[in-house]
Amino acid sequence: MKLLQGKVVIITGASRGIGKGIAEVFAKHGANIAFTYSSSVEAAQALEKELNLMGIKAVGYQSDAGSFEGAQKFVDAVISEFGHIDVVINNAGITKDNLLMRMSEADFDSVIETNLKSVFNMTKAVQKQLLKQRYGSIINMSSVVGVSGNAGQTNYAASKAGVIGFTKSVALELGSRNIRCNAIAPGFIETEMTAKLNPEVVKGWSDGIPLKRPGTTTDVANACLFLASDMSAYVSGQVLNVCGGMLT
Repeated sequence: MKLLQGKVVIITGASRGIGKGIAEVFAKHGANIAFTYSSSVEAAQALEKELNLMGIKAVGYQSDAGSFEGAQKFVDAVISEFGHIDVVINNAGITKDNLLMRMSEADFDSVIETNLKSVFNMTKAVQKQLLKQRYGSIINMSSVVGVSGNAGQTNYAASKAGVIGFTKSVALELGSRNIRCNAIAPGFIETEMTAKLNPEVVKGWSDGIPLKRPGTTTDVANACLFLASDMSAYVSGQVLNVCGGMLT
């Protein structure tokens, strides 16, 4: 059973990591996908080819997540190419970790712009289309760090906590038009970035997780699939922690 057959899905920051995992799972469920990337041109082209070979329509767009004008141009291009939008996944994000005493203003501002303002940019850009349709599902990528905080990540934690507040407010504003908005808070997820870590560090983190393993991009993608599909038709304004029990 394909849960997203024929639906048009926007995924920001999908050329690698969690975004790529979401795109692959959604394509298997019949979704047509418009995704953004910033600088990974070759990876984006490879993903676009991979997804189209799965029998769906996929188009990658180079776009700056932190640009208000860029988000509107991207959404306009998607509507022109695909005709409508059913699901929006705000996934684009960066980290610039450091202790607060060593963190520069530029590192704080860039993380807030990419991780939080991008969610505003994209939601604002797509809102008119979703209101016109009177349906849609918006899924915002937060983090367990946005719930619990983390030393050395004041900028990242602030951005992801902001995503949660934004999500709940949008759910309240747009719910009467049958537009749902939820957030996902991943824990320690295996990606290309974590593959570069010392195995002992990974083991130490894994030992502190009740399920005793890192999550996979598929674990996060499956949670997104639930929130994107009609299975979650009565779920809005919620935060789904995909963390192996870390926040229990």
